[in-house]
Amino acid sequence: MTAHPNGNNSIEVSDFLLNCFVRSSTWQLSFSLLLSLFFLLAMGANGILLITIRMEASLHEPMYYLLSILSLLDIVLCLTVIPKVLAIFWFDLKSISFYACFLQMYIMNCFLAMESCTFMVMAYDRYVAICHPLRYPSIITDQFIAKAAIFILARNIISTVPIPILSSRLNYCGRNVIENCICANMSVSRLSCDDVTINRLYQFAVGWTLLGSDLILIFLSYSLILRAVLRLKADGAVAKALSTCGSHFILILFFSTILLVFVLTHVVKKKVSPDVPVLLNVLHHVIPAALNPIVYGVRTQEIKQGIQRLLNRGW
Repeated sequence: MTAHPNGNNSIEVSDFLLNCFVRSSTWQLSFSLLLSLFFLLAMGANGILLITIRMEASLHEPMYYLLSILSLLDIVLCLTVIPKVLAIFWFDLKSISFYACFLQMYIMNCFLAMESCTFMVMAYDRYVAICHPLRYPSIITDQFIAKAAIFILARNIISTVPIPILSSRLNYCGRNVIENCICANMSVSRLSCDDVTINRLYQFAVGWTLLGSDLILIFLSYSLILRAVLRLKADGAVAKALSTCGSHFILILFFSTILLVFVLTHVVKKKVSPDVPVLLNVLHHVIPAALNPIVYGVRTQEIKQGIQRLLNRGW
């Protein structure tokens, strides 16, 4: 740690050490291999999906543009978190600079909120497609996607900016060992000798306002979809709609549930191992990213055909 005295007889921290799973060192190697597989799957699947949508003119439609946004968010989240975690496991590179730590903190908070918001827009897209199919082309247009993208960016970039700013302005008094694999806001803030009540309240308020409102709208969309699907009379239509929307909803539920469990383990942290929330935090940045392109993309007939045409052209 590089440090120097300041006017308050304390030490000003210029870097941090990520103390990652020190209580569970015996399974670090096996976990790192599993994490590497998920990382490679996430990067490869999302990369193929993006290339396929970009190269296939038939996929230049609003629904696939939303999939592209989701894939880009997943790639950025994986690259922000997983390589550093693997570097800690394999090369013991625990040090992270002061500014790099808060940059990682901002990207994680911002892009997770963007992903939640994208799920919400995709749920609305499916609602219009199933409940108002005749009006779908006039509602879900390229202009709608452009406005949705601006909303996703503006809402989450602005609302999450104060999180790293509040945390970076704290006085860290020389303590620089973060009991986490990543620069999570509260893991960093608790090193400070200042009052972090405002940090906690803002993190809580933003998390429940953004993610909570998205989840409510997602549940509402899929409830209306389910009601409309059960009224369908055509043979096979119910099964097809339920198969598609059911897999989407399960994935969104998984995204939300792992986040909720992470929050609950922090609340009852005296009753669970400190490594549990750390593990959930890391997995939350890679498992959804690995599953999203499979559930949303590969199970879609048009994308499967696009990938096949792309492979045939490549060979």
